[in-house]
Amino acid sequence: MPPTTGCTLFHSNCNRSFVFILAKQASGVQVADEVKQIFNVMKVVKNDDDENERIRIVQLWIDGEIKVENIYREKDLEGVDNVFKFIKDLMRPDQSRYFLYDCHFDTKESGRKEELIFMMWAPDNGPMKSRMQYASSKSAMCRVVQGVKHIFEMHDVEDMEPDSFAERLKHNVLRMEGHPLRGN
Repeated sequence: MPPTTGCTLFHSNCNRSFVFILAKQASGVQVADEVKQIFNVMKVVKNDDDENERIRIVQLWIDGEIKVENIYREKDLEGVDNVFKFIKDLMRPDQSRYFLYDCHFDTKESGRKEELIFMMWAPDNGPMKSRMQYASSKSAMCRVVQGVKHIFEMHDVEDMEPDSFAERLKHNVLRMEGHPLRGN
């Protein structure tokens, strides 16, 4: 089969009602320069940086181009009991979005880890046009976030359950964002 400029996207759960299959051409949606700049800031954390100013979550949306919708810094999450639940609550059942997420977790082997994750949220019950637009524009985002540790697709809130999310990280995760997993 000849190579394509797009990619085939699917969810590992066979019970899904649809499979995204992209055409050879991407959507043509561009990524705003601000998104590129923010990603570059997120991927390089310096020891002398102000921890309160650290970007933890960036919510992105498509409005002609892929743009920043919301930025949440460490200081914005100060009163939040569970950062993982907070990001899960940002994933509305009626709208697709992209997320850059600076995930903090503890493992059995190496203790505390911080890894950058790019997520595409395209809810199964959301509008088909929106899901397809986000799926077909994902390759543009993937080119921008090269070097990100994990790229996940989320189609159901169950995909954001801490235990299932931790499995996708491919580590022996004990705690997500300071909260123990059910198996621990």
